[in-house]
Amino acid sequence: MNLHPVLQEVTERIAERSRPGRAAYLARIDAARDNGPKRRHLSCGNLAHGFAACGTQDKDALRGDASPNIGIVTAYNDMLSAHQPYERYPELIRRLAREAGATAQVAGGVPAMCDGITQGQAGMELSLFSRDVIALSAAVALSHDMFDAGLYLGICDKIVPGLLIAALSFGHLPAIFVPSGPMPSGLPNEEKSKVRQQFAEGKATREQLLEAEAKSYHSPGTCTFYGTANSNQMLMEMMGLHLPGSSFVNPDTPLRDALTAATVQRAVAISALGEDYTPAGRVIDERSIVNGIIGLNATGGSTNHLLHLVAIAAAAGITLTLEDFDAISRVTPLLARVYPNGYADVNHFHSAGGMPFLIGSLLDAGLLHEDVTTVWGGGMQAYRKMPQLDADGELNWVDPGQSGNANILRPASEPFQADGGLRVLQGNLGRSVIKVSSVPEDRHVIEAPAVIFHDQNDVRAAFERGELDRDFVAVVRFQGPRAIGMPELHKLTPTLGVLQGRGHRVALVTDGRMSGASGKIPAAIHVSPEAVDAGPLGKVRDGDMIRLDADAGTLDALVDADEWNARDFAHADLSTSHSGLGRELFALMRNAVGSADAGAGVFGAPDAHHAADA
Repeated sequence: MNLHPVLQEVTERIAERSRPGRAAYLARIDAARDNGPKRRHLSCGNLAHGFAACGTQDKDALRGDASPNIGIVTAYNDMLSAHQPYERYPELIRRLAREAGATAQVAGGVPAMCDGITQGQAGMELSLFSRDVIALSAAVALSHDMFDAGLYLGICDKIVPGLLIAALSFGHLPAIFVPSGPMPSGLPNEEKSKVRQQFAEGKATREQLLEAEAKSYHSPGTCTFYGTANSNQMLMEMMGLHLPGSSFVNPDTPLRDALTAATVQRAVAISALGEDYTPAGRVIDERSIVNGIIGLNATGGSTNHLLHLVAIAAAAGITLTLEDFDAISRVTPLLARVYPNGYADVNHFHSAGGMPFLIGSLLDAGLLHEDVTTVWGGGMQAYRKMPQLDADGELNWVDPGQSGNANILRPASEPFQADGGLRVLQGNLGRSVIKVSSVPEDRHVIEAPAVIFHDQNDVRAAFERGELDRDFVAVVRFQGPRAIGMPELHKLTPTLGVLQGRGHRVALVTDGRMSGASGKIPAAIHVSPEAVDAGPLGKVRDGDMIRLDADAGTLDALVDADEWNARDFAHADLSTSHSGLGRELFALMRNAVGSADAGAGVFGAPDAHHAADA
């Protein structure tokens, strides 16, 4: 089927807008390609250092010119449940590479923060910046120039975007992302959410809450709700950087190991010395970026990717805007209901047909670019099949058939709703985004008086004092990237959820972020310019009427224009957020970071540099 005309138009608009930057990028990665192994140009001393610790078999291979060397960049640590399974991957990959006539070395490790641990804590103020630290760390690992392809071991939050930015910086190297899969299902997410709200109301003890959390997050693997981590896995598959159907296979299972083996074999095949050279910089183009945005909308994915995809695209010479997300969202139907957009978790989603069913349905409806380059080859048609092991333990791919549960996964002809629910909001409060895929329709428009906060903990304190048992819009400002690193404010969800459950009309407006787990509360997030940057959020006063209209795409303070223009900007003492837990080391990033609508990154020069720490 022909591609939907709006998707075609948006893709062409992105390509035209990006033409100079994309051309320069492709020229750079083409110039970086060598005829032969990358290590050939190293001096004898360079090369000897590079293989000194290897065994005899690998050392002999690395001395020669005939076989590829695969660089492993790993985000392993055993504190993150999602990343703990990677502990055994390097040895497994090295063995599999030898069997395929190649070598593999761990090029380096990158830091891996868990947003689940830092949520609502001071460490969360480093989380967004960790994306760019990860990109820098991976670049250091690959700078030894010993490798002919890369395998990237990462799952969660900022880790996959950071790894992908680095992989695109080394875009002449083929790159495959290697998932480890979600943990088995534990306590249902809806039950966990109920206990959280009960705790917020003082109706559950800390011990009861901890028990619920421990039953939900209980073993190695990704958390099973559909937050940023699992949205990452969806994106890597939609953008052709995973093997087909591999995103949501559980860890430490025969099928997961078989997929890892196939990944290593494919990395050898697409390496600079393989028969199907496929550099990462050619896999990611404007079509694959659009496919990623389509997947984000079709599954109700994390709003964090309105930051990450902009930064990822920029790393490939592509200029992406929030208006592109809005336009794509309006023609992409919501095909999945996974918590917080429904009761199911990602294991239920995968069992119902998962990514192969989703991709096949989008292709059949003309809602996906099929003719893209992928690490597996064959365009997106190859991604509509599900991996399985046959009776002999051999890996093959089969058609998933119909959805196994229409309450979780539907075809494009019978969507849960007609659009993906991502909206750009603009008005006298600036520019922001909102996700309404799980917000009740009668809450798409909220008009209520502002209550101002400069710290998310103050919201909870006001709630406990009984000051918020009414209609209001919580304006939580000075949370942006230049102010304090743009932490997620997911800690506010239970409190605001309790108030909405009591029938009050509440909303959140902030220059911070909300988690991929945000759901039923209308939240205008990523407000730009941020308050510390003389953004209009700094003019809002307690009691101002705020109108958030997700249907019309507006966000305004209903204040007389002359009075509004005459107002001074508020200021906040942010010093307590600029030291402790390493935050003092990140002053240079707070000062250099770009705005949220430009991806909140430090690699491109922001429009203006304002010393948030001054």
